[in-house]
Amino acid sequence: MTKLRQNFQDRQAESGADVGEGGNGEGQPLRSGQGVDQEFLALERELTVLLRRARASSGEMAREVHPDLESAAYGLLVRLDERGGQRATELAAYIGVGKATMSRQLRALEELGLIAREPDPADGRAWLVHLTEEGRARFRTVRDARRARYVRQLANWDRNEVAELARLLHQLNRRSES
Repeated sequence: MTKLRQNFQDRQAESGADVGEGGNGEGQPLRSGQGVDQEFLALERELTVLLRRARASSGEMAREVHPDLESAAYGLLVRLDERGGQRATELAAYIGVGKATMSRQLRALEELGLIAREPDPADGRAWLVHLTEEGRARFRTVRDARRARYVRQLANWDRNEVAELARLLHQLNRRSES
């Protein structure tokens, strides 16, 4: 049994559910259709825990980049580091927020000296947002520390399991875009 499956079953046992081995959590076998519902309930529960922890972690990382940085703005730094200059409309679409929210977050990042704007060479009417050297250095220091924590937390996992988890999360994220 893989470590990933064992971790999932351990979480199921903690919650009192028994969906992985054909039961309904009450000692009764699952009838047709019930397993799918239980699996999706288990998925929802695990994603809720993951997202709650991710939000808390994002807030901590944002404060490490700059004490006045909003936790929601941390994702913008991630995207700008990965993709380079982006238009505000592209960032808003990627993050899933409106133009007004994006403008406010970008203005705050700019005031903190973490990002700058420059004219888009492809369209003189538009602006590209990019990390400043200060923003890039602060972000990468925090990102490297976060990755080191992941390495420590998953040290006993097989690298193939880590890769599979990343692949599945990527697949989930891609499907969530549509």
